Amino acid sequence: MAVGAGAAAFRKRRDVLLYCPIMHTLLSSAQLAEGIDRLAAAVRHDGGRPPLTVIGVLTGSIVVVADLIRRLAGPVRLGMAWASSYRGTATAPGRLDLRLDLLPDVTGHDVLLVDDIFDSGRTLEALVGELHGRGAARVRTLVLLRKEGRAEVAMEPDFVGFEIPDVFVVGYGLDFDGQWRHLPYLAALDADDIARAGPAPAAARA
Repeated sequence: MAVGAGAAAFRKRRDVLLYCPIMHTLLSSAQLAEGIDRLAAAVRHDGGRPPLTVIGVLTGSIVVVADLIRRLAGPVRLGMAWASSYRGTATAPGRLDLRLDLLPDVTGHDVLLVDDIFDSGRTLEALVGELHGRGAARVRTLVLLRKEGRAEVAMEPDFVGFEIPDVFVVGYGLDFDGQWRHLPYLAALDADDIARAGPAPAAARA
């Protein structure tokens, strides 16, 4: 990359970062903690045959999974699956890619599949099918967020933390172009933030 192009990219990324403090907060850290408490209680109440195998969907669910499993009654097994449909600065899901080499053996196990957000629903639908195909005795699904009016599948998550409007959100594990996962609250990314980051790569557009 030429020096001039690199400097321009740096300036563009710095401009985006400067917008972070003015994003609209949708859910505070206290509200998120209450939501995780509520979800964990619902999972415990629903029962199941121990040990419960919790499968987190990388990368967005890592904070949710970490907070959730500490509130569950043991024993709990933990595994991960990688899924991606958002790339770079894309704000709409594109092609769904899965990597399942981190999955534990789920044959005969009660599985809880945990994701950060239920948007189109294609990720959960595909992963539920994979887990059943690998012999899971039961697969339940839990999402922190369900976005209104975006579902493209008939399935519904078993446990939902919060319903949110159709906006692009960051924080508490969710990112935009690899940034802002670390925020302890959930925030809506303003349209100006997205525009300043530049157009999504053509391959990432749905």
